[in-house]
Amino acid sequence: MRVAFSKPTAGDEQFTRLLTGFRRAGYEGLQLKMGQFLPWLEDPDGFRRTWGDDTAQVSGLIVFDTLEPAGVDRLRAAVRFASEVGGERIVFCHDHPRAGVTDADIGAFARQLSTIGAGAAERGVRLSLHHHHEQPVMHRLDVETFFAAVEPGCVGLTLDTAHLAKSGTTDIPRFVADFADVIDNVHFKDYADGGWRLLGDGDLDLDGILTALHSSGYTGWLCVDEESDADLETGLTRSRQWLDARL
Repeated sequence: MRVAFSKPTAGDEQFTRLLTGFRRAGYEGLQLKMGQFLPWLEDPDGFRRTWGDDTAQVSGLIVFDTLEPAGVDRLRAAVRFASEVGGERIVFCHDHPRAGVTDADIGAFARQLSTIGAGAAERGVRLSLHHHHEQPVMHRLDVETFFAAVEPGCVGLTLDTAHLAKSGTTDIPRFVADFADVIDNVHFKDYADGGWRLLGDGDLDLDGILTALHSSGYTGWLCVDEESDADLETGLTRSRQWLDARL
């Protein structure tokens, strides 16, 4: 597995520290939050002039948006941006409330994202759905419904360990085994008492999840999705130290 890092930042100074610090801390890539690349969405050349040509810093781009027309336009713009700056993957978080969503709705979302994913693949970019607490694809049955309707190969699944726990999934290693065929990205973070935690500071069986990923043959990105209250440097170093003791 290749190990990436992701964390929100505030302002150019923190963002610069993220871009200059992730390799020194031992990571092979970054998965950027939407606010980190949104200012350059229509200006990939400007992004490269400002931040350089290292494609590792854009290995994943996380899009948090709707599937309404304006949201679809931004998602397609993110695909174009990724293809121009060398990004591998768009991770889509569907900004739509879970309440009232039916299986038919989830099927419709799957078909819509299949079309977008097919277009992304033509540009060399992979589209991956992030299951997410209080979004349409939240529970195990939602994942089953979604991937029953997806065109094969058009959309993958970003597994988020903490969002699974917050959404009520108790056996995450079993989830990994059951959905191994569609998992193409992992957001790895700990969870306890309703909040995100540094790796090892929460209640999740992270060792069991790593074992399940290994047993399933997973070889994609393992992204430390660090959203705890820790500062950037602590998140980078302590997360890598925790992983180094196990990988």
